[in-house]
Amino acid sequence: MSAAEVRVLVVEDDPVAADAHALYVGRVPGFAVAGTVHSLAGATRALERTRVDLLLLDLGLPDGHGLRFARGLRAAGHPVDVIAVTSARDLAMVRESVSLGVVQYVLKPFAFPTLRERLLRYAEFRAAAGEAAGQDDVDRAVAALRAPGPAALPKGLSAPTLDRVAALLRAAAGGLTAAGAAGAAGISRITARRYLEHLVDTGRADRTPRYGQVGRPELRYRWLAGQAGPGARRP
Repeated sequence: MSAAEVRVLVVEDDPVAADAHALYVGRVPGFAVAGTVHSLAGATRALERTRVDLLLLDLGLPDGHGLRFARGLRAAGHPVDVIAVTSARDLAMVRESVSLGVVQYVLKPFAFPTLRERLLRYAEFRAAAGEAAGQDDVDRAVAALRAPGPAALPKGLSAPTLDRVAALLRAAAGGLTAAGAAGAAGISRITARRYLEHLVDTGRADRTPRYGQVGRPELRYRWLAGQAGPGARRP
């Protein structure tokens, strides 16, 4: 690790997710993993032992809520920045995060491009130094932290249909085949498969082959945000 690199502490109770997040961080130029811990107690010890510039902080941890931890850091005057990582979609929690100075709020599950974009924007904001010449300079510095607009969908895909297919997949505890998604969404099997494959490509779903008696195996798609459906989300 060089002194110029942004040192990131990954705080995530799920070991598989923690390893994935650390791998993502390590792939972004200018960032290095300072450590991986699975609790707030572990985060406290890590912050005492080593220099950390940025926390990639899960909010639902076994020994407390990440926002309460962030509030304590602010009260103690700790300079570390925070990117909140959570499955919670409660906008009141988002507002509280902003009030605590959380620089980004990333919803699980996310693919590498999503985190890379947030980290690069944070790096741009962090690199701003010196005195602003005027309002434009201030606006540019603040705008660096704004989330990007929605990524353009592949040609031929539409956002409303993607939302419909994603909702169907979230609600299907056992997953869906392209044929099943097509019938439920009122679209062709080929079209349904394109949307399902896009969800796989963006890290929101996975696929496994289902073998029958004859012919090629059929793929079954499963939502990665939780098999209990959209109502069962962990903060």
